[in-house]
Amino acid sequence: MRKLLWCFLVLISLSNAFGQKDLSEKAFVFLKASDNSYVSLKGQLTGPLNAFTVCLQIYTELFKTRDYSIFSYATEKNDNEILIYWYKDKRYSFSVGGSEIVFEAPEIPVLPVHVCASWESVSGIVEFWVDGKPMVRKSLQKGYLTGTKASIILGQEQDSFGGSFEKHQCFVGDIGDVNMWDYVLSPDEIRGVYAGGTFSPNVLVWQSLTYEEHGEVFSKPKLWS
Repeated sequence: MRKLLWCFLVLISLSNAFGQKDLSEKAFVFLKASDNSYVSLKGQLTGPLNAFTVCLQIYTELFKTRDYSIFSYATEKNDNEILIYWYKDKRYSFSVGGSEIVFEAPEIPVLPVHVCASWESVSGIVEFWVDGKPMVRKSLQKGYLTGTKASIILGQEQDSFGGSFEKHQCFVGDIGDVNMWDYVLSPDEIRGVYAGGTFSPNVLVWQSLTYEEHGEVFSKPKLWS
């Protein structure tokens, strides 16, 4: 009986740790720089990824002032398993399996900004889209498979699995419309996502997101349409 009660309490605590909500009209708001404010996301993963697409919307004043993390996906073997990052010298950084490529931004983005990044193992092809417009395709980590157990973080850059955050890499502003697929979206689908479509994401689903807020993070109505 005691064992059954203990199992029940564990299940209750886990359900409270990660809440699931429809965030269609919401965004996460990170008000100030810190090393302890972030959102943990629970992905619907069944195995290693050999392809994926990540799309999200960001709204920040940091573009001109410093570098910051946009999307951090770590595994126990690689803290930069998937990383989308901004360098203040007008470059987007995209990493898979710890290997990095950069995309030069022609100008400081107009706010807010919609970003999509995709990768496939079979060819190594990376596509990077900003506000519905593609940058030149590049190649990264052909033949690679991601690790299986993932820690997915918004607001901070992981230097170890689920932690080792640094204040100077944190995000300040709004993040929303975070969706992830275990395949590469077509160009028409990415344009559709930018226009407000979803195309049935199956790893991270903003309309039924399982997440946990840490520190000073708030869920508020999004400021973009």
